[in-house]
Amino acid sequence: MKYSDIPHSKLKQIKTLGELKASGYQPKSIKQELRSNLIEKLRKKEEVFRGIHGYEETVIPDMERAILSMHDINLLGLRGQAKTRLARQMIDLLDEYIPVIEGAELNDDPIEPLSKFGRDIIKEKGDETSIAWMHRSERYNEKLATPDVSVADLIGDVDPIKAASLQLPYSDERVIHYGLIPRSNRCLFVINELPDLQARIQVALFNILQEGDIQIRGFKLRLPLDIQFVFTANPEDYTNRGSIVTPLKDRIDSQIITHYPKTLEIGKKITQQEAHIKEEQKGLVYSNEIAKDLVEQIAFEARNSEYIDEKSGVSARLTISAYENLISGAERRTLINGDKKTHIRVSDFWGLIPAITGKVELVYEGEQEGAGIVAQNLIGKAFRTQFLNYFPNPEQEKKKKKGNIYKRILDWFGDGESLDILNEASNQEYKNALFEVPGLKEMVKQKFKKMDESEQVFLMEFALHGLAEYSMLSKKILTNGMHFSDLLSSMFSMPSDFEDEEEDDDF
Repeated sequence: MKYSDIPHSKLKQIKTLGELKASGYQPKSIKQELRSNLIEKLRKKEEVFRGIHGYEETVIPDMERAILSMHDINLLGLRGQAKTRLARQMIDLLDEYIPVIEGAELNDDPIEPLSKFGRDIIKEKGDETSIAWMHRSERYNEKLATPDVSVADLIGDVDPIKAASLQLPYSDERVIHYGLIPRSNRCLFVINELPDLQARIQVALFNILQEGDIQIRGFKLRLPLDIQFVFTANPEDYTNRGSIVTPLKDRIDSQIITHYPKTLEIGKKITQQEAHIKEEQKGLVYSNEIAKDLVEQIAFEARNSEYIDEKSGVSARLTISAYENLISGAERRTLINGDKKTHIRVSDFWGLIPAITGKVELVYEGEQEGAGIVAQNLIGKAFRTQFLNYFPNPEQEKKKKKGNIYKRILDWFGDGESLDILNEASNQEYKNALFEVPGLKEMVKQKFKKMDESEQVFLMEFALHGLAEYSMLSKKILTNGMHFSDLLSSMFSMPSDFEDEEEDDDF
């Protein structure tokens, strides 16, 4: 039986170098492994990178081309663009098991040993050399580049303790303590945030990428390391960040540019896949598609906001955290009121502010309140944008002499009425408050006859928020809820910006 025909379950029964040779095993580089297994997947039309949405026609084809070309890869993009996830999924393209010399710290191939240890043990034991089997899950190493990373960390250094304990001179290769990269021989090695690595450390990677050899403290080592390198980096002009030195960039074969979701639907798919919603929450809180669209719209508004640093980006983690907060906010209200279940409300969105403020970097950092105000504005802009997908433009309706669908609602507020929607109101209290507004229920029922009552009630509140965003109503955020009133009357009731000052005694 040929080696390639041996089932994975029986491979581990091969225990010695002699048995491995008899099986017909031939060494294969990690890049050849990735290429061969990718070819097989493509021919079978199997999904290569699972659960990564929005890259089907852009990033994933670039990744596949790079793997087929047996290239080292740099994934360049802003934060939260699934760069590390792409790298980690390359593990699935490795053979399930590979043979290694038992006890070899550099994962030596038994047929082509790399280290002095490997060569010596084969010279001593020959075909009786013990081999072990390394699973693909063990063949992934990752290092976050930080300014304190040293050459010794990545490549290695002389170990004086080893030299003393083994009574070896410093000229002996065995005194070397290998770093992460040599120990990643025959593995995927990922360096995240490559620009953060000091320039002199980046220079140390030149020979490894080009010739596959390393230099440690003057030792003349020729170690043809077999490594698939994947780097991740933010764009080089990112504020206060380093850069990739040009000769190193030149040695990385393929640079693949990632991006944020290009449509709301793709963003929503990512959020719903990644958000950790507990089982008890699923039975307690009902969320509709409009609410999910609004969460995604916040991220789209943030990426286009003049107040947010576009070089920093707005991670997909914003919408994931925001959606988790949205569900948890509704859950909290239900627990307080003792309701058996509840539905997402538009007023619940103000509970998303803590999930937004830590994930956006302002162009001009001000006081602590600055990020909170920007977060409120982003939520408001998301309401304004999505409002037109469900209701007519209030500015155009206002121009109509007859048939303005908002007239009855606005007239009620114009007569001096106001409405408070409290954060912790029970389901019934919430409905009763909205039903007070004449014409609101009728307008929504007429436009959305096929929707169930919970969605209609959501749209009733959404209509008020939308009218406020289009300056048809006044909306004020209270400590315990939301207050809606007539815009004109609220302007007259506002305190003056310029209070009369008492005359100074000195004048």
